[in-house]
Amino acid sequence: MRLIDVIRGPSRPTQVQLRHRRRRAGALVAVAAGALLLGLIAGAGGGGPAAVGDAAAPVGWYGHLQTLAGAGRRSLGAEERALEGGAIDRALQRTPFVRMAGAQHRLVALTFDDGPSPYTDRLIAELQRLGVPATFFVVGYQLPTFAPQLQHEVAAGMTVGDHTLDHPNLTQLSPADQQHQIVGDAAEIRSYGAPYPRLFRPPYGSYDQTTHALLARRRMLSVLWSVDSEDYTKPGADAIVHNVVGAVQPGSIVLMHDGGGDRSETLAAVPRIVAELRRQGYGFASVPHLLLENPPPLTQEIPPGFNPAGAG
Repeated sequence: MRLIDVIRGPSRPTQVQLRHRRRRAGALVAVAAGALLLGLIAGAGGGGPAAVGDAAAPVGWYGHLQTLAGAGRRSLGAEERALEGGAIDRALQRTPFVRMAGAQHRLVALTFDDGPSPYTDRLIAELQRLGVPATFFVVGYQLPTFAPQLQHEVAAGMTVGDHTLDHPNLTQLSPADQQHQIVGDAAEIRSYGAPYPRLFRPPYGSYDQTTHALLARRRMLSVLWSVDSEDYTKPGADAIVHNVVGAVQPGSIVLMHDGGGDRSETLAAVPRIVAELRRQGYGFASVPHLLLENPPPLTQEIPPGFNPAGAG
């Protein structure tokens, strides 16, 4: 699943989306035409089928088109990831954290913390059914038990972020211990097959200047949230839907959870949230793609309830 392809709903496609769709569609048409032409040439030549193991990697113009249309290093998917990485870099030049993107397009990012867990696979399946990309902030101590769920997130095209090894309050830790929590989780995420995380979410929304200094050295952007579903309080699916739908604006980053307890209410709420926001004209994006389409404002307001101890 490709992030550019799954931002669906009634909202009008952005210029970035349209440009990528045109290029990908052109590449796919060319691949199909090339395949037909090569099939005709092969049929005319009367050659028999190649022996098993004789097939070589595509070369020449046909191989180039296959690469462009696929997911390799020079593909449009790789180009999208590079563009999204650039959006993170630009955000870091302006601010060490974001809690909300800009309002240029009616896009929203759903994010899920504290997994992977027994609920993660079902959540990913539901998001795929709905055609919704999301961002998962992963806790390291969960990975030895739930590594397949992390790999499912990656295979489904979801974005994976760092949420520390053990979910501590970072402001209560020494600089060395903060580094261990951030760097250790990033290493665990990579060791189980996910890309190096460019995004970080501080547990409890708690951070300080040390946190941001450690992240800056690793080109990681801290991602807070502007909409709290409060699903961790288990208020019921109706309340979770109300908490999200009633607070979303263009550029919102929504806090939800796929781990840390019973998340059956969250699972029940997600399709209702998606349906209602689409009815209101919203589309969905991963956090990196949200930052690409809706560059964040220079000033990021720190709302009540966060604990930015010592933050500048």
